[in-house]
Amino acid sequence: MAPRQRWKLKRYGRVVPGSREEGGMQPWEVFEANGGKPEIVLTIVEPGYMLVLQGQESLDTIPLLCGSDFLRVHQKSDNLMFRVTVEGTEVGVEPEVVQGSLSIKRLIEHFLGETAMTLPQVYHHCPLAQGDMEPILRVCLLDPSFHLFVENVECELRKLHQE
Repeated sequence: MAPRQRWKLKRYGRVVPGSREEGGMQPWEVFEANGGKPEIVLTIVEPGYMLVLQGQESLDTIPLLCGSDFLRVHQKSDNLMFRVTVEGTEVGVEPEVVQGSLSIKRLIEHFLGETAMTLPQVYHHCPLAQGDMEPILRVCLLDPSFHLFVENVECELRKLHQE
């Protein structure tokens, strides 16, 4: 994933799902890049994702493909306000259900099968239509270099995990 666009943010906030303040308002979780805290960066990457990172911690990953259904942007003076609506259903008893942000290390542990957890809903979105996955997998499996690509991805994940 090669970054295309990148912006430094002074502050990033998101509504805390499933909780309410007095008066029925949903509380906000606000992240600031001040003091000794790492900078907050919003990055748009090639496959169509918007990443919000603070140092090595992923605050949010938002798929932009088919984004008009759930993503709205509003500019107010020098602020951009993004509204992302995520729908889903609750699942039964599962391994650790992660809320909020995840570090890159925890994501790598999950993808390498070292940690059992249920990822937030944003990780469950696939931009492909339901029938499009099989032909893509067939092409990948028939490509003689695909197995090497998969091994290289796993190797890079392990390197990131050790950092």
